[in-house]
Amino acid sequence: MTDLQKHMPYLAKHEGVWDGMYRYYDANGDKIDEHKSRLVCRITGDDQAPYHQTNHYSWADGKTEVRDFKTTYSFGRIIFDNELIYGWCTEIPEDDHHRTLMLYWQRKGEDGLELYEMIQLSDDGQLRNRIWHWYKNGVLVQRTLIDEKFVSRDWQKITGPSFSGEAI
Repeated sequence: MTDLQKHMPYLAKHEGVWDGMYRYYDANGDKIDEHKSRLVCRITGDDQAPYHQTNHYSWADGKTEVRDFKTTYSFGRIIFDNELIYGWCTEIPEDDHHRTLMLYWQRKGEDGLELYEMIQLSDDGQLRNRIWHWYKNGVLVQRTLIDEKFVSRDWQKITGPSFSGEAI
């Protein structure tokens, strides 16, 4: 059994429910979009999908979207491979404060589009900040800034068809 608590302890600190705001900027720094989020990050104990993340997005105009990411584990990385993306997440052992995760992924069906993400977790585990750098054929085209607050470690108590905004 893949024990992510043991093999990826920095990642394990992110288990739970996170509410946040995504803000998208073009290469010139102009804001082009923003939306609220609720992410549910699970350490499952299942070798077929040891880490499972569900992202719930909502925009001010009423639009909503849900994206689901089950992963596998291999050699210190969780691997994302679904209809939307292929990529990985790993811990940065050189971070003496044990706060940093790095991700890389390619968007399927969008040739030449790659993203790098860095995630920083606060020392108390209550806040995290993320940044995505979007590259098209090696040229920076966009950035996404994400600020999140921890809601609950007890993601199992969430019920209903949507995690968005439900009380824990």
